[in-house]
Amino acid sequence: MKKQPLLILLVCLVVGIVCQERLIFSKLTVFLLLAVSGLAIISIVIRKAFFQKIKHYCLGFFFLAIGIFIHYQNTQYQNIPPVGEKENIVFQLSKKLNSNEKNRRYIVEILAMPSSKTGDFTPVKTVLSLPKDHELLDFNHFYDAEVYIHQPETIHNDFQFDYKKYLARQEVYLQAYLPNDILKTKKTAVSLQDKIRQARLTILNKINQSPLSPRIQEFLKGIILSDRTEMDKETVTDFNQTGLVHLLAISGSHMVIIFWITLFVFNQIIPVKFRSTSVILSLLLIWSFAVFIDYGSSVMRSCLMISCYYVMVLLQRKPDLLHSLALSAFIILIFDSNQLYDVGFQLSYVAVLGIWWLADPIKRLFRKPRYWLEDFVYSISAMTFAAQIATLPLSIFYFHQFSFVSVFANLLIIPLSEVIIIASLLMVIAIAVGLKVLFIFQVFDVFINCLLGAIHWFSGLDALMTRNISLHTVEMSVLFLFIYCIRFLVKDGLSIRHFLRISFCLLLFCALRIGINTYNYDRKEILVHQFYKEKIISVKDHNRVVFWLREDKNKDKIRDFVISPYLVSRRVEDFEIKYYPEDTKAFMLDGKTYALK
Repeated sequence: MKKQPLLILLVCLVVGIVCQERLIFSKLTVFLLLAVSGLAIISIVIRKAFFQKIKHYCLGFFFLAIGIFIHYQNTQYQNIPPVGEKENIVFQLSKKLNSNEKNRRYIVEILAMPSSKTGDFTPVKTVLSLPKDHELLDFNHFYDAEVYIHQPETIHNDFQFDYKKYLARQEVYLQAYLPNDILKTKKTAVSLQDKIRQARLTILNKINQSPLSPRIQEFLKGIILSDRTEMDKETVTDFNQTGLVHLLAISGSHMVIIFWITLFVFNQIIPVKFRSTSVILSLLLIWSFAVFIDYGSSVMRSCLMISCYYVMVLLQRKPDLLHSLALSAFIILIFDSNQLYDVGFQLSYVAVLGIWWLADPIKRLFRKPRYWLEDFVYSISAMTFAAQIATLPLSIFYFHQFSFVSVFANLLIIPLSEVIIIASLLMVIAIAVGLKVLFIFQVFDVFINCLLGAIHWFSGLDALMTRNISLHTVEMSVLFLFIYCIRFLVKDGLSIRHFLRISFCLLLFCALRIGINTYNYDRKEILVHQFYKEKIISVKDHNRVVFWLREDKNKDKIRDFVISPYLVSRRVEDFEIKYYPEDTKAFMLDGKTYALK
């Protein structure tokens, strides 16, 4: 507690959030726990020997109760009035989302619904899809349109992705499709927030009109302005399969590079005795940039980590990475405990922890650097290895795949990331101010095309890609324990104690995996899967599954959203797809009738 008090209290807060998420305490229980924890804090003030001995436990219990209370408040979702299949709505744009092959997608805020029977209509957010031939939405107008609207589907099986809950965590509760024309009315007064969002949208449109090739335009919008809404599927797949998707998203590396650039520029302009002014101005600039690109989750995490670290520098205290990490996580979770269940949040903080825990021991494995460039390459390589090792269990748990090529791709691309980000930032600034030097655009186009070509080549090495990897939460925990023990082995060398620790982790992991695999192998079940209006029947017998589908109905989507998740969940490799006639109303299997209509 004395060495890392913030980190330990953060762990207590996280445990409280997880407890409320899993156990779902009632309102009475939540407030009772909060009251007891308050009494525990009061007991610390009492100067008696007994209470002084348990003060650390009292403080930990207090933050655990705070975590439960905060998550209870954040999961009190908005009550949605009943909606018909077709509704006329008045709405405004809140955020752009990724497009698909047919539609553009937005998050919009419904301001009025004339058919609503409630006296005071509470604005509600919805995911709106509309065909690509429709006019683009902007932040300067209100819109009026008739839409098909419904609440997101409720999942019926444990292996399916709960899209409804995912949207609810972002305070989005409805889905709508707009096939017809839209009436729009210009806003008489545009808020400052909408003006900033519209300015970003204007620059995105300028990039679309630049001489750059369409693929490079989308790359540029993603890497600097955090907009991947129109990026082609092949490019996204290439980055996912090579483990380089973090380069596309505005993440810690982007914000650190931008901060260092601005700090370097201010240090050249401002006298040495005012260096603290340079830091403050650089912090203000990255926060302004974060607001401009619509303060996405990854951007806010990065800015908070950097700010917490450099505030310690400004206060002339020894900067501590773990303190900065814990403080930034505290701030985020206090305001929105749902962020804990964001995959990006988990990967970001685990990556930073991995770098803190493993980077130095890994770097010591290299020879002593003779030149600054050699030291730079060793440092980048060590941090890359450390981050990849630390995030590997989480990546497999969520994405069920691993590619050995990601190690080599990251080692090649990450050292170039500074050049890529700086060049992309300067290109966006040039486009924003209207610079039209064709040669510069051509050079940038060729450079990024070569980069994307190299990433595509790495992505094509399917022999190094392993898919459909199953990993249970308990198995993932043992892998993290294994990673924890790696540091001592790398740092101190092989010894009996370290060898026994590593061996214990490996044996425990193998025992768990064999046990879970055996349980799933012996499991026989017949399930009816609901996918929109379609019903799919799966019949599992040991290591084989037969899926019965209605002939030629959404086959690709059913494979992605029903079949593959089921196979991963039940750890099955052998499967077969069969079709039943269009007019089939019911199935008879093992003496039971399964309705399809």
